[in-house]
Amino acid sequence: MRTLSSSLLRGLAVVAMFAWGTTAFAQAFDFTPEQKGRLRTERNAAAIAAIPKDFRFVKEGTFTVAIAPFAPPISTYASDAKTVVGFDPDYAQLIADALGLKLELQPIAWADWPLGLSSGKYDAVISNVGVTEQRKEKFDFSTYRLGLHGFYVRADSKIASIKEPKDVAGLKVITASGTNQERILLEWNRKNVAAGLKPAELVYFDDDAARLLGVVSGRADANFNPNAPQAYHAAKDGKIKLVGTVNAGWPLKSDVAITTRKGSGLADALTLAANGLIQGGLYGKALARWALAEEALPRSETNPPGLPKF
Repeated sequence: MRTLSSSLLRGLAVVAMFAWGTTAFAQAFDFTPEQKGRLRTERNAAAIAAIPKDFRFVKEGTFTVAIAPFAPPISTYASDAKTVVGFDPDYAQLIADALGLKLELQPIAWADWPLGLSSGKYDAVISNVGVTEQRKEKFDFSTYRLGLHGFYVRADSKIASIKEPKDVAGLKVITASGTNQERILLEWNRKNVAAGLKPAELVYFDDDAARLLGVVSGRADANFNPNAPQAYHAAKDGKIKLVGTVNAGWPLKSDVAITTRKGSGLADALTLAANGLIQGGLYGKALARWALAEEALPRSETNPPGLPKF
């Protein structure tokens, strides 16, 4: 199913009825351009010393970062429709501070980052880019977030945990066609059938709003898609809850990373800066500010193993 059916539209009534008590659990998010709650940090001498002497920033004294504002809580536009806010902008600011640089964000279309970075338009990309072996052929990476897909269910669902294939047996699960999350569910179904269990029924909707409505209205038991947008909705209105996460690269891993030009030498300095933020606690606070504590890395790595070609 690819569009909203009449029965799903009738679920709007259920959504209205389900609004009980959700505001008590809601987390307030700051979408003002001033971002008074944005965290800042001191210079990291070790990270600064690791910047190659011959490295030239696009602008002297400035860390120029490309970012694609696509959805909260990762990155979106503030209430002034021009300032970029979210976790990725917050993280970019912390890294710039650690390197003793001013931050300049350049909003771009996500598909444009590889060419722009290769041609030297910006120093780095901080925009939800996952590490893959193919991308590592042209770019360097400094990881800063787990790449997670989340299982979210209605807040009053009796489903308490979805961690492995058997947990989805017989459930109706929303996902997106042609994605890693669909690939994972199809493999889980194969394992369940081989074990004599019922496969999950995969349900397809075109956008996040329809997926959210599908779960809240009872059209499906769970939504399995990227964690961050669902975590935002769960924290914002309390209508859904997290019952499990799976790495986007399952059975391997696929972390999210700052992306830089291959061989530029900047990646090691960025990794040092990231680990300073992790050790000092600001990293965790920045994640929590945008309801992304589940995606915390224990440490940043330079060019770790990435998602292979499937």
